Amino acid sequence: MSDNLSEDYGDLGEKRNRRIRIVAWTVIIALILAGGGATVLTLLLG
Repeated sequence: MSDNLSEDYGDLGEKRNRRIRIVAWTVIIALILAGGGATVLTLLLG
């Protein structure tokens, strides 16, 4: 039974990994931009 499940979910696993990677990079970029934005605001507002 587990063999059938692994075959059925093989494609799903690849799509899931790709989605997780995209979300991870999006979060990293958002954190960098938010951090940079906070730094700029801090410098401007002193």
